[in-house]
Amino acid sequence: MKKLMLLGVCSMVFLASCVSKKDYLALEAQQKETQDLLNTATVKLNSCLSDVAAANARVETMKDQLADLRKSNQDLIDTKGDLTILTKKGSENLEKSLESLKERDLKITRLQDALTKKDSVTLAVVTSLKKAVGIDDPDIEINVEKGVVFISIADKLLFQSGSYNVTTRANEILAKVAKVINSKPDFEAMVESHTDNVPYNKPPLVDNWDLSVKRATSVVRVLESLGVNSQQLIASGRSSYVPLVDNDTAENRAKNRRTRIVVLPKIDQFYEMVENEMKNLSEGTE
Repeated sequence: MKKLMLLGVCSMVFLASCVSKKDYLALEAQQKETQDLLNTATVKLNSCLSDVAAANARVETMKDQLADLRKSNQDLIDTKGDLTILTKKGSENLEKSLESLKERDLKITRLQDALTKKDSVTLAVVTSLKKAVGIDDPDIEINVEKGVVFISIADKLLFQSGSYNVTTRANEILAKVAKVINSKPDFEAMVESHTDNVPYNKPPLVDNWDLSVKRATSVVRVLESLGVNSQQLIASGRSSYVPLVDNDTAENRAKNRRTRIVVLPKIDQFYEMVENEMKNLSEGTE
């Protein structure tokens, strides 16, 4: 997944360099594939949570069964003193079952710890962002979707109409965002710019694609100037093709003109560990 994210970075760099339409479409497809892979990994994570709950239920059932077997075994010892060999064999089987339960319980515990750690990281990021950016501002929204943190900033706070030059107010807001990103050196931040569907063709830009990409790179450059590591940043332009609402009123078009800063934890190693543990659990039940 790390390689896929790097591919996304490269795609955005080439996009900002005015590549051919064919290359551009290929890079856009690669970026979509990367996002799809991230969403797939998130689905796998949710599946892991369900599997953990089911496994816990099975462990409790097996513990009850083990207790019953132990009681039955003790009854045999008390009432059938001449069945020593059978009792010994039953005891050995019980010990094997107990050892198997201990191994399974250990794997489940490791999975639960990993999931708890991931949830704790996400919660910490959201808390930090809300405190730093100011959640009470109606033009700034912070939310979590599928384990990813999004900061959505209305374009009126960042740019003047039809411009890709950041405003003074934008520098104030982005300074707070930069502080949060700098405190998370193992995270990446993708700047994703959206426009409305009103055609734009003011030279040197030719359309809304150009405008959205230019705005994204403008925000990235501000973040760089504020000390954010360039390797953590991704510039992405979405033009008018991912609207929040229909572009049928001036108010709705204003909602669609926005810049999202997507905070992406580097969780490829975490997903790999979860998948390996689930594979081991699956093999242990065969």
